[in-house]
Amino acid sequence: MTNGRYRLIGSTASPYAIKLRALMRYRRIPHDWVIMTKALRAATAHLKPMLIPVLQYPDGSYRGETTTLAYDLEARHRGRSVIPDDKAVAFVCDLLEDLADEWAVKPLFLYRWWDAEDQAYVSRWGAEEWSTSEAEAGSPQEVAEFRQRQISRMVILGATAENRPLLEESYRRILAAFEPHVGMTNYLFGSRPSLADFAWFGQLSEMATDPAPMRIMRERAPFTDHWVRRLDDASGVEGAWSPRAQALGGFTEALLRIAGELYLPFLAANADAFAKGLDRLEINVWGLPYALAPFKYQVKCLQQIREKFAALDGASRAALKPVLERTGCWAVLARR
Repeated sequence: MTNGRYRLIGSTASPYAIKLRALMRYRRIPHDWVIMTKALRAATAHLKPMLIPVLQYPDGSYRGETTTLAYDLEARHRGRSVIPDDKAVAFVCDLLEDLADEWAVKPLFLYRWWDAEDQAYVSRWGAEEWSTSEAEAGSPQEVAEFRQRQISRMVILGATAENRPLLEESYRRILAAFEPHVGMTNYLFGSRPSLADFAWFGQLSEMATDPAPMRIMRERAPFTDHWVRRLDDASGVEGAWSPRAQALGGFTEALLRIAGELYLPFLAANADAFAKGLDRLEINVWGLPYALAPFKYQVKCLQQIREKFAALDGASRAALKPVLERTGCWAVLARR
């Protein structure tokens, strides 16, 4: 790698890869976008876990995990930051990014692998760009292997008949949170996009492409569909962070309500079940059940969110308390 350029290795079928690509485009960080190949997968096999995307730095090293990468790029490159200046707002940005990365992917995965139409659409696309099979690229065998592997993960990731009503309802509520507020220059915390905006772009962009969720989005949230497509390359966007009171309203508060009613209770139940050694966590949200084997990684997610909240100064926590209490987030965040 030369001339300070990065190489972003991913797939257009990955919400996390296109999240980081859009962020780097917005920040005008020189990079080359490269689809994952078998050779590149072998070159990056030392990374554990082996996930997409992988960012190759100008010194030739490879690194992964989009949130960690985003913050590292903040430290390495000045200007056009995606982290709000206000510490209280920056915490909300982190929370809403986590909501997108860890929950919104659940309805995305459900829609992708539930119906034959979506399975057929995504399996050809994903198989060619993920290069996880030893079969010839683009061959029917590679496509079939990829499709079966993803379908086999549905139970592990909670994409079950029992959980389907809640996952679909959460998607509808996410769209309802975005639709009244998005616009040409409207983002979560002002007229410039944040790390959380790019995380939501990643998930919603895939759902704006896959057949079943695309039809729902175009019917229920056409302006959200337009907003998502524009954010793919926001390199020409100039804007500013809104004052705190304004930044914590609108669709920011609407998404915080989903976090308070759904995501944070899920994380708390997951952590409790994991601590007790249970095989299954069970919650009921909006009158709908959700059950899943507890995940160690999401125990870490809750721990990190609580640590960030605890690290805020008293004035920032006090400023957040009204909106966090209104949306149901406070009780889980303040618990140690």
